[in-house]
Amino acid sequence: MVSKEVVINNQVGLHARPATFFIQKANEYKCSIWVEKEERRVNAKSLLGVLSLGIVKGTTVNIIADGSDEEEAIATLVELVNSDFE
Repeated sequence: MVSKEVVINNQVGLHARPATFFIQKANEYKCSIWVEKEERRVNAKSLLGVLSLGIVKGTTVNIIADGSDEEEAIATLVELVNSDFE
């Protein structure tokens, strides 16, 4: 299991289009992936789950992956967040 803390810095946070990009990337991997905000953890491959966290600009989240391609999944998702979903 691997986890990495990141800060969401794009204007709209993790809503609508950025959330869709994030979920599409997460679904490219076989491992289980979660997004954790404070005490809540949701499946990173679920649009409703991610949107339910209400992640706005400046929010720190933890991305957690567990499985055969966990390292690659975390690296890709952290890079996506750090690029402001470009």
